[in-house]
Amino acid sequence: MYCLKNRSNKQCNFGSTKKHPMSSLRIFIVEDDPWYGEVLKHHLSLNPDHEVSLFTNGNDCLKSLNRQPDIVCIDFGLPDISGDTLLSKIRAFRNTIPVIVISGQEEISVVLNILKLGATDYIIKDDHTKDLLWNSIIRIRENIGLRREVEILKEQLEVKFSFEKTLLGQSRALQKTFHLIEKAVGNNINVSVSGETGTGKEVVARAIHYNSDRKKRTFVTVNMAAIPTELMESELFGYEKGAFTGAVDRRIGKFEEAHTGTIFLDEIGELDLGLQAKLLRVLQEREVTRLGGSDKIKLDVRVITASHLDLMDQVRKGKFREDLYYRILGLSIVLPPLRERGYDILILAKHFVEEFAVENKIKSLIISEEARQKLMQYNYPGNVRELKAIIDLACVMGNGHTLEAVDIIYPSLKGAQEFIAVEKTLQEYVWDIIQFYLKKYDHNVVFVAHKLGMGKSTIYNMLKEMNSNNPRKRFFASPGKV
Repeated sequence: MYCLKNRSNKQCNFGSTKKHPMSSLRIFIVEDDPWYGEVLKHHLSLNPDHEVSLFTNGNDCLKSLNRQPDIVCIDFGLPDISGDTLLSKIRAFRNTIPVIVISGQEEISVVLNILKLGATDYIIKDDHTKDLLWNSIIRIRENIGLRREVEILKEQLEVKFSFEKTLLGQSRALQKTFHLIEKAVGNNINVSVSGETGTGKEVVARAIHYNSDRKKRTFVTVNMAAIPTELMESELFGYEKGAFTGAVDRRIGKFEEAHTGTIFLDEIGELDLGLQAKLLRVLQEREVTRLGGSDKIKLDVRVITASHLDLMDQVRKGKFREDLYYRILGLSIVLPPLRERGYDILILAKHFVEEFAVENKIKSLIISEEARQKLMQYNYPGNVRELKAIIDLACVMGNGHTLEAVDIIYPSLKGAQEFIAVEKTLQEYVWDIIQFYLKKYDHNVVFVAHKLGMGKSTIYNMLKEMNSNNPRKRFFASPGKV
């Protein structure tokens, strides 16, 4: 940016500079006037994130470039080396280093020549130099931060999206899923993922995409159940300007957005029958026409679909087109419900406890043996998603050290599921309820008896009976009190 004319008398607010997506910034200042150099160094050091080094000649600066400065500010009129040469050598060392030139020259031709040589900014030496330099560094800092974010994203794309780490478990049912995902990764066959809500269908879709040769391309998710029917066509296929009232600009659809990448059509069983025919044509012809347009746009897109419904059953009921069903079927992956994955429940529970601790910056809790047993007894109609919600709540309710059985609270609307998971006698279920309240209220028998509307002697008798060697023995010393 050329700052020759754009000067401001407004002072910079050093205490409220914008937060940037990077921490420290290493700045070199090359100035042969020691006093003026110290002034600039002090000024820039007002930001504690700035690590500022001062050099009184150009050669010392060049010798120190191996310290990898983020920004170099040079005086163009140095005694030991010309500004042109110094600038060129800095750019030759690493052409991405931003170089700010500070000079007393105001000739337009000089300024243009310096900018042509690769200077990021040119600032005139005058009363406004400090403020202009500060503002220039803020702008450069923002650009450096954005560039680093892009580099990080590129690095992340190079890292294998490990489905063994995202779909946690060791059960035989899950190992079969891993095998099918590996089969899907090596080609572009359509994939259909089915399973109950909360089993991880989108995780599977992402694992396939990010392990395939399309991993650097776009992954687009469309939840068919979340988009109104009247908006679905324009959402999937896009529209031209003027296609309908409110279409003030052209908009590309989700299929075009996923070109050369992957589109994940979640809950495809919810798609309206009329739109199913249009989707079938797009999948057959591998081209799309925007709403209100006539041009056919060729597509190179991988299609992964998912549904919690039995689509073949939907076909038999006339709610899903048979030809579309076979078009999207491809490689079928059926995700097992959590209740069929056995010990995976505890593996996932431990993972969610550790994840909660990291996210909330607390020490991870230990899951007690009683809590582990309780976790294994529930049938999880909401699958992995429900287990995570249960564990998150348990971590909040826990004592900060150990996750106890009393901290495992199942959703009230599904609470009955817990009781049918394991066969028990009526007395054992009653005891489970009493035990829950005793632990919750610090074994205050009087308070619990009042809370449950039963006699305290009944609780005492049950405690006595439960300490015997026959847990199925009849508990009630006075049945009429319950």
